[in-house]
Amino acid sequence: MRARVHVFLKAGVLDVQGKAVENALHGLGWTGVSDVRVGKTIEFDLGGVDAGAAEAEVRRMCETLLANTVIEGYRIEIS
Repeated sequence: MRARVHVFLKAGVLDVQGKAVENALHGLGWTGVSDVRVGKTIEFDLGGVDAGAAEAEVRRMCETLLANTVIEGYRIEIS
């Protein structure tokens, strides 16, 4: 089973990296771009469990290590 976790800053948390990307895009001529947010994707294989158990296991991973849940949210995809 393949797990994909998308981690992103919560709304209201200043995204300095997103602002830097936005400014760079403006400098390159894409002036219509706004509110850029930068996140990360973590992918891995997870064996030996069904889809429901896999999602619960990945959620525990996110809460423990993969996301700083004080300032970050996450979305899990299991395939």
